[in-house]
Amino acid sequence: MALMCCLSPAKAQDGSTAYSFMNITASSKIYGLGGINISLVDDDLMSADQNPALLGNEMSGQIGLNYMRYMGGSNFAGVRYAHSAGERGAWSAAINYFGYGSMKETDASGNIIGDFSPKDVSFGATYSHDITENLRGGISLKMLYSGYAEYTAFALATDLGINYYKPENDLSLSLTVANLGGQLKRFHENYNRLPIDVRLGWSQSFGNFPVRFSVTAWNLTKWHLPYVETGSGAEGDEPVIKDSFGSNLMRHLVFGADLISSDRFYIGLGYNYKTRTDMSTYSRSFLSGWSLAAGLNVSSFGVGIAFAQPHSGATTLMLNLRCSLSELL
Repeated sequence: MALMCCLSPAKAQDGSTAYSFMNITASSKIYGLGGINISLVDDDLMSADQNPALLGNEMSGQIGLNYMRYMGGSNFAGVRYAHSAGERGAWSAAINYFGYGSMKETDASGNIIGDFSPKDVSFGATYSHDITENLRGGISLKMLYSGYAEYTAFALATDLGINYYKPENDLSLSLTVANLGGQLKRFHENYNRLPIDVRLGWSQSFGNFPVRFSVTAWNLTKWHLPYVETGSGAEGDEPVIKDSFGSNLMRHLVFGADLISSDRFYIGLGYNYKTRTDMSTYSRSFLSGWSLAAGLNVSSFGVGIAFAQPHSGATTLMLNLRCSLSELL
């Protein structure tokens, strides 16, 4: 039987469903702001994977590429293109590939019978529309293919989002319902659920202070997100299940701050307490849960990079390249 489970911080300890790769953003900026952010109003078309309402006709003609070197030899890559749809709408198309490296395939007795390379592929289309001057809604449709050795599966998913943005106060409020849908073809007789989620987001800067703050609440379909704290690892140090009000609250929140003093560059810092606590059974370091992003925009081109270290044995890097075709042609 082939090994059919690829672990990630988004899945560890909380008993969440398969398809956890759907929670990995294609935006290096958002990855550097904690990995989840549905309210960041920006010119980054890659942020549409977080909230379809963040897509706008101001991004028309943009094409973006993303690549991430993830944990365990995993490599993720994708491309997205956006175009206007009239004066009040926009659409985009995207494809994302998630490859998890080479793994040993075993039979039911545990004998190694070869190697296989599990992968997931997402094909997506997004449409957004300006409902009013300050309110925008959007919808994304995604086709999901998974291939793990001789096992394959297909699924359909939908994201619904809405964003309220008041530019004079630089205030952004968002609501999304993510990953609605289900499997059309199963790996085997068991049914794997999609990670359906409800999320709320707030982003805002204050006056002339050149920093924008963001707080995103996610996993709102369930309150209890217990985790196991293993302690120092010393003899007699028993694991402890953490399920207090404070730990549950913090595991629902992602914090971010980005420097907005210039349109030419940005620096962002994020903290995801859930990522940090998910790594409590591994070799967690001081950097676990923290992430950093930086980017540069020159004329019609942009580049962004993000860094995180979920635990001491894994360093993740993400790269974005963006080009405005409408300005080049």
